[in-house]
Amino acid sequence: MSSIPSTRFLAENCPQIFYAQEAWVMQRIEAAIECAIKSRKYGALITETFDLARSQAQSAVKKGLTPFPVVVKDCFAVEGYAMTCASKMLENYVPPYTATVVQRLLDKGGCIVGKANMDEFCMGTSSVLGHFGPVKSALTEDVADDWLVPGGSSGGSAVAVQLGVAEIGIGSDTGGSSRNPAAFNGVFGLKPTYGVLSRHGLVPLVNSLDVPSILAKSATSCWKSLEMMAGIDKQDSTSTELPLSAGCSSLSGLRIGVPKEYHNEFLSNDAWEVWNRAANLLHRKGAKIVEVSLPYTKYSLVCYQVISAADIASNMARYDSIEYGHRSKNEKSTFDLYASSRSEAFNTVVKRRIMAGNYFLMRE
Repeated sequence: MSSIPSTRFLAENCPQIFYAQEAWVMQRIEAAIECAIKSRKYGALITETFDLARSQAQSAVKKGLTPFPVVVKDCFAVEGYAMTCASKMLENYVPPYTATVVQRLLDKGGCIVGKANMDEFCMGTSSVLGHFGPVKSALTEDVADDWLVPGGSSGGSAVAVQLGVAEIGIGSDTGGSSRNPAAFNGVFGLKPTYGVLSRHGLVPLVNSLDVPSILAKSATSCWKSLEMMAGIDKQDSTSTELPLSAGCSSLSGLRIGVPKEYHNEFLSNDAWEVWNRAANLLHRKGAKIVEVSLPYTKYSLVCYQVISAADIASNMARYDSIEYGHRSKNEKSTFDLYASSRSEAFNTVVKRRIMAGNYFLMRE
């Protein structure tokens, strides 16, 4: 994901070297496309955008950039390409603009190989209930028989990265939607601080918790991607400019808190062992591990469920089939049109959360 040195100089003075270099970087994209074709059985992509990736790679080379393959979770807008949110409601919706974080990655050489599969409207933790079929973990030996779930809701992005279809997967994270599939698939998942990455072009789920996220095969790749995409965006009033401490190469003196409430009867021995091993590694590298208390941890899940359901009910109200989205043939009345369209187009999980949200909002 670095710039090609002296590209214009090579093109003007050493054309043979330039074209050899161009062929090499284009092979990087072709290899990703070939991997995507061979990996279709895993269901990681809803929409394949191979020609777009090739075109973007050629443009990147002309600008002196090294193209690299990316996949974009299908809840982010890419101009001219379907944004379905893995739902029947939006299966034919094509946005007229590109999400800010996607565009910033493209400006640095990113090439979109495809739109990644997911849980419908980001509601779920398995990536198996979307309208276009399930995502299957790349760690599964036989996907035709007994396969493993990849986690969710950004399961397609995680599997694409794990398979090598993409070097960077753009996901979204509201309550673990990237960190969960990252853990399930053995890749890195980063949910940046709220506001660091613009939400413009991301279909809203829970406005106060949604964050564009990054999936990659290394922490370094996550960091480089964050640097490319971060910054204030006038299209998103919640975006902010926070200093990114790229020079923090040493952990010496860094205080890392381990909440004592997280070590409870619900934490498996295996999870605790891995956590403890990580804490010991950080300690050996110079960090200071301290026990902290988060006394309201026991209320966190309940708070999340109420806040998220209320926001979901509000955000999902826009899908009425009038301006866009699936439209039922039952048009006896406006009420029947609304009810039938939403009943036909939303899956059970989405309906359940809408109902819960409206219940919470109506409570006094």
